Amino acid sequence: MLAIEFCGMKFASPQVLLSGCVGFGEEYTRIEGFSNCDVGAICLKGTTLENRPGNAPHRVWETPSGMINAIGLQNPGAPYVVNEILPTLDFGETRFIANVCGSTVEEYIEVTRLFDDSPIDAIEINISCPNVKEGGVAFGNNPEMSARVVEACRSVTNKPLITKLSPNQTDIAGNAKRCIEAGSDAFAVINTLMGMAIDVEQRTPIIGNNQGGLSGPAIKPVALLKTHQVYQVCKHHNIPIIGQGGIATAEDALEFIIAGASAVGIGTALFYDPLLCPKINAGLVAYMERHGLSEISQLIGTLKLN
Repeated sequence: MLAIEFCGMKFASPQVLLSGCVGFGEEYTRIEGFSNCDVGAICLKGTTLENRPGNAPHRVWETPSGMINAIGLQNPGAPYVVNEILPTLDFGETRFIANVCGSTVEEYIEVTRLFDDSPIDAIEINISCPNVKEGGVAFGNNPEMSARVVEACRSVTNKPLITKLSPNQTDIAGNAKRCIEAGSDAFAVINTLMGMAIDVEQRTPIIGNNQGGLSGPAIKPVALLKTHQVYQVCKHHNIPIIGQGGIATAEDALEFIIAGASAVGIGTALFYDPLLCPKINAGLVAYMERHGLSEISQLIGTLKLN
């Protein structure tokens, strides 16, 4: 009932564990109770060409109904991930998706090229990274910059490309259209919103990077709207969406699928409930049985507008 096909890949369920929330996969798959039937795919931690130590602390801060994080893309670098980490993963267990990051188009190309020559199942392009050649403006906040990165990555791989769209832009649907034209096979909607927390006694930002990405239930209404908006473009091109942002229950997941998502991303909720996925699956199956549905894909984009 829950198995889906996503960009030609077979997912055991529509749930995708989001980048940055489960390390490079082994942090989750080793948990007692993990089952490959629960999770369709795992997105690995954001990876740059060279290793990065990340930002100064605090890197994570709990907020009302959410969390701010500014990890700073701490990672050991793409060559290490490809040569040392990927061989330790069980690709018979679930699908694994690389998350490619870069501060220049050239870096995106090199990291994508390395993952192309690996057993990784698909590549997610994190276009929320700042473009150092353009004064630090995030690639994902400008449709032309976004398309340039997608086109560059497309030129060096035939693996499925999933573009992770930023909500911190004016026209997310217009950006999606340009990315499809540039060669994107799918989208992840949305990345985190930008936020801040302040220590009132010190009158300083709590996050060492001053600001960070806000995730969790607080952003779900925004993520739902953005998913619906991007779906209006994607449905004409048969482009699937991973809807994400604050999903913590089966009902949350159902909302995203009804809004147009083919799969759903689980992230922040895993920090307080690592075994949430089977609970969500059970809720999805119960809903489908109650409504006489045989496949979860029958629900995609079935939102009835007023």
